[in-house]
Amino acid sequence: MSAGLAALLDDVAALARMAAASVDDVAAGASRASVKAAGVIVDDTAVTPRYVEGFRPDRELPVIRRIAVGSLRNKLLFILPAALVLSELLPRLLTPLLMVGGAYLCYEGAEKIWEAIGPQHDRTEAPAGAEGPEREDELVAGAIRTDFILSAEIMVISLDEVTDEPLLSRALILVVVALAITAVVYGAVALIVKMDDVGVRIARTGDGAAASLGRGLVAAMPIVMSVLSTVGIAAMLWVGGHILLVGLDDLGVSAPYDAVHHLEEDVHDALGAVGGIGAWLTNTAASAALGLLVGAAVVAAAHRRGGKRPH
Repeated sequence: MSAGLAALLDDVAALARMAAASVDDVAAGASRASVKAAGVIVDDTAVTPRYVEGFRPDRELPVIRRIAVGSLRNKLLFILPAALVLSELLPRLLTPLLMVGGAYLCYEGAEKIWEAIGPQHDRTEAPAGAEGPEREDELVAGAIRTDFILSAEIMVISLDEVTDEPLLSRALILVVVALAITAVVYGAVALIVKMDDVGVRIARTGDGAAASLGRGLVAAMPIVMSVLSTVGIAAMLWVGGHILLVGLDDLGVSAPYDAVHHLEEDVHDALGAVGGIGAWLTNTAASAALGLLVGAAVVAAAHRRGGKRPH
């Protein structure tokens, strides 16, 4: 009887070790996948606050919550099942799909640059909060549609990083990635959007250094939003261009990738101790240049045909 109990305990211990290893594998896979999708995450975080501009302070967090719920629904109910089915049945389609999403990111980045410098850049719109609940619903729907593209990129990039894992592990990793990234992105968005309100409250209720800090937060937020907008544009061009660069290489068109890789090596060798940083900046700049070139071509074609932005 004791021998049987000992064997049972050994089996339980072995199962516990396997479960712990599986949890570690899922955590490690989610970490790798999230890091690989970091550029799109930055873009998502930078893009979303503009959908909340103009709302009354009491509507900002509810609007962010609605967008976050829509984002999670996009990831878990639509993108994740489709991505898993494709990875099982048609894995060769993942690279072309990634490239389509990358081209869209390039388009978005180039379109934002055109909006800033083109003839329509000085147009102003009425604050969203002044236009009633219908306008709020419209903007939330637009934000969720844009998030669908960014979320699809995040999930497919994440999936591409863990394609060697078993199906169940892949599914669990993507669920963890979806939950973690949604929490991080929309938590950061809420913090950014409400920071000026926090500053106002500190300035009104504090004194001395605290009041100065509050006034500084209020004064800094327009700068932060402007920087975020610029970072978002740069991230879209960089990530989109890099996806296209790597995708072309995977599809057998290796000349652009090889040229950038050789340039990275030359910069790395020339800069010595800081060669790694220089090589990364070289790859980033080349990817962004490719992204801008592709995005500008798509924007020109869309405007020539009278196309409108998809949101």
